[in-house]
Amino acid sequence: AFLPAFVYSLKVSPLIEKISDHKDFKKLLRTRNNVLVLYSKSAAAAESSLRLLSSVAQEVKGRGTISWIDCGDTESRKLCKKMKVDPNSKEKGVELLHYKDGAFHTEYNRAVTLKSLVAFLKDPEGAPLWEEDPEAKDVVHVDSEKELRRLLKKEDKPLLMMFYAPWCGVCKRMMPSYQQAATELKGKYVLAGMNVYSAEFERIKEEYNVRGYPTICYFEKGKFLFHFENYGATAADIAEWLKNPQAPQPQAPETPWADEENVVYHLTDEDFDKFIKDHSSVLVMFHAPWCGHCKKMKPEYEKAAEFLHVASDSPGVLAAVDATVNKALAERYRISGFPTLKYFKDGEEKYTLPHLRTKKKIIDWLLNPEAPPPPEPAWEEKQTSVIHLAGEDFRESLKKKKHTLVMFYAPWCPHCKNAIPHFTTAAEVFKEDRKIAYAAVDCAKEQNHDLCKQEGVDGYPTFNYYNYGKFVEKYTGERGESGFTSFMRTLRERDHERVGKKKDEL
Repeated sequence: AFLPAFVYSLKVSPLIEKISDHKDFKKLLRTRNNVLVLYSKSAAAAESSLRLLSSVAQEVKGRGTISWIDCGDTESRKLCKKMKVDPNSKEKGVELLHYKDGAFHTEYNRAVTLKSLVAFLKDPEGAPLWEEDPEAKDVVHVDSEKELRRLLKKEDKPLLMMFYAPWCGVCKRMMPSYQQAATELKGKYVLAGMNVYSAEFERIKEEYNVRGYPTICYFEKGKFLFHFENYGATAADIAEWLKNPQAPQPQAPETPWADEENVVYHLTDEDFDKFIKDHSSVLVMFHAPWCGHCKKMKPEYEKAAEFLHVASDSPGVLAAVDATVNKALAERYRISGFPTLKYFKDGEEKYTLPHLRTKKKIIDWLLNPEAPPPPEPAWEEKQTSVIHLAGEDFRESLKKKKHTLVMFYAPWCPHCKNAIPHFTTAAEVFKEDRKIAYAAVDCAKEQNHDLCKQEGVDGYPTFNYYNYGKFVEKYTGERGESGFTSFMRTLRERDHERVGKKKDEL
């Protein structure tokens, strides 16, 4: 489309598509699934918006499309009327509307800044950035490692830095108190925030021991001193702590289950074999002190043990093994998850039982010990079009494909279980396309621990997009089949357009 002469002098990005015809606009919405449209009352009214959107278009290349419709010119006026858009009614004579998957999605009503627009187009349904909240105006928002280093170097006042992830629930709950404290303590202390979820901040996370979110660090004259760990803190709590900052007090260690009063038999590497030989029917729970599911199951297991202890004709006994201490047993019985229940009959291992979690189920099963239903085969054991990768062949496999979406997951993670069928179906859709792959890495496997860390995985599932083996970006779109397929379809459409352009040039 013809662009006014002054627009060229603005250096408007060629990535911005100017549209004036209704058919062209319909085609755009049909072929692109993430489109932000600038409607303007005139070319002059669009000037400053186009300057900003040119930078945005560069940042979201391959992820989103920006289009401009000038309702001031004769041809485009019909299109604006058809779309029921009137930028004349707006204060600045411009309106930004977003279209998703071929239909109108929402009016853009967030901050009109490069950072906010880019964040919106990368995740149109995501929450606004923290700095968009007017209540957070006194929090110093840091975007890059360079900015962080500069802030630490120049700031003389004591500084509290919250390293956070945008999706983290604990962070969201704490933010109002944190920003209130930033306002109340302004001039005496600096409270800052930095979203370090992205893989590019791996070095910072390593340096300040960011193992989860939020991680809040206290600095004096640029030097890190302590972590602040009261995540339920009010603004008053933060102010009180800053008066006398101290390292977190070490928590009293939890009493091991074996040392508590209970009638469960706690077995070790040394006495396990003798106990199993001496008792004809034994149910053993292999557990770990940190395991949440084990803690939840523990009271039910103890109640069942008490019932069996006093029963005159008890069908068996209940025992437990701390697999983190008794490693020889954990290895012998290939314990890879917790809790794991194994049943022993007459000194021999008979069944592994995944489904006994309550007192009633445990006792009912011991009264009639039957083989459990066969376990669901692991994802990688099923015949699908998803490529399952491991540490040693990861990079080499990816180099063979132009576009690869990789799902880093853990088999026990509920969000992963929900996403797996959709991801698998998406892989099926593109199975004939030799340039595309949907791949998966099981981060729970020891051989993949280093790989997952190196690829910036700090939550499950994490989706990374690679181009010929080179990491490009995190996928933050919808986790349904349509999200996974639309993402790949957009990339392939871009490829075909480029090929078409090259042919036209020839």
